[in-house]
Amino acid sequence: MKCDDVFKKRIILSPSRFRILNYPRKPVAVFNPGAILIGDEIHVFPRLVFDYYKYTSSIGYFKMKADELIYGNIPDSIGVEIIMWPEGREDLLGVEDPRVHLVNGKVWILYTAKGFDKNFDERKDYLGLAEFDLKSLKRLGYFSVDIGNGPFYPKSNKDSTFLDFKGNEAIILTRPHFEGKPITLWMGVADLENLVIRDLKKVREPEDSEEKLGWSTNAVKVNQGWLVGWHAVMKSDLSYRNGLAFIKSPGNFVFSRYKLCPRGLLEEYGDRALVIFGCGLLVYKGKLIWIGGVSDYAIGVFTSDFEKISVVRG
Repeated sequence: MKCDDVFKKRIILSPSRFRILNYPRKPVAVFNPGAILIGDEIHVFPRLVFDYYKYTSSIGYFKMKADELIYGNIPDSIGVEIIMWPEGREDLLGVEDPRVHLVNGKVWILYTAKGFDKNFDERKDYLGLAEFDLKSLKRLGYFSVDIGNGPFYPKSNKDSTFLDFKGNEAIILTRPHFEGKPITLWMGVADLENLVIRDLKKVREPEDSEEKLGWSTNAVKVNQGWLVGWHAVMKSDLSYRNGLAFIKSPGNFVFSRYKLCPRGLLEEYGDRALVIFGCGLLVYKGKLIWIGGVSDYAIGVFTSDFEKISVVRG
C-alpha cells in the first residue's frame, strides 16, 4: 500500500530549540509528544532523553499559541518543564510516548512505563495512567488486562488512547502484546477505578507487508464520530507509516491508506531512522494537525486541511 501523504505543511523542532527549566542537563532528543488543545493554546507533552547510554526517557510540558506552532512563528528557545520521570520498578527504564486527554478539567495521560515485574525477573512495558491538574500529579497507576482468567500484566502494553467516557469506565483503543501472537490493534473497556482492561475485541491485524501495528494518537471527536491515528511497521524496511481511522461508533472502524510517512533528510535520519510516531492529533480552524516524533530525535508538526481528509474514500 503506497503512502498518500496529505500533510503538506511540515515543521521540524530540533532538540536545540528547547531548554529545560527544572533540570540542569540539555536534552539530546525531544520527540513523540502528546498534545491537547485548550482554547487557542496547544499544550504539548514531549518525550525527553538526556543520554545515549541507557536512553532513559522522561516526559516534559510546554504550551504555545496554536497559531504560532501551526504556522511556524516559533521562538528560538522554548522552555520545557519535566513533569514525569522514572520513580520506581515499573518505570525504572523510562516513561515514554504520552497520549493526552482532557477529562473533567483534568489532564489524563496514557503512556508507556518501561520497567520490570515485581521480582525484577522480567522486563515489562506497562500501560500507565497519570492524572494531572495540568502540571501537578494527582494519580498514577498501571493497567492490567483481563481476558477471562483474571487480571494480569502482559509482557507489553502501549500505544493506547481513550475513545469515550461513561462514569468510571471508558472505551479504550489499546495494543497489548500476547506472546506468540501478532501485534494487533484492539478495543476494550477500561475500568478507570481499578485500572483493568476487559472485553477486548480485535480491530485490525497486520497485513502481509506489515510487521506490527499500534494506535498512534489520541482520539479526536469530530461531527459524526472520532478520528485517531494508527501506524504500521513495514516488513520491507522497518519504516513507520501512519494512517487515520474514522470511528463512527465503538466497533465501527474505517481505516485509511497510509497518510503520513517520513520523507527527506530531516525526517528519515535520526536515532531510529525512518520513523514518524504519534502522539498528538488536533483539529483547529479547519486544520488537522498531527504532532509527532521524527526518527526519535525531534518534534514534527504536520498540517493538512481537514476537508481534504477523507478516511471513507481512503
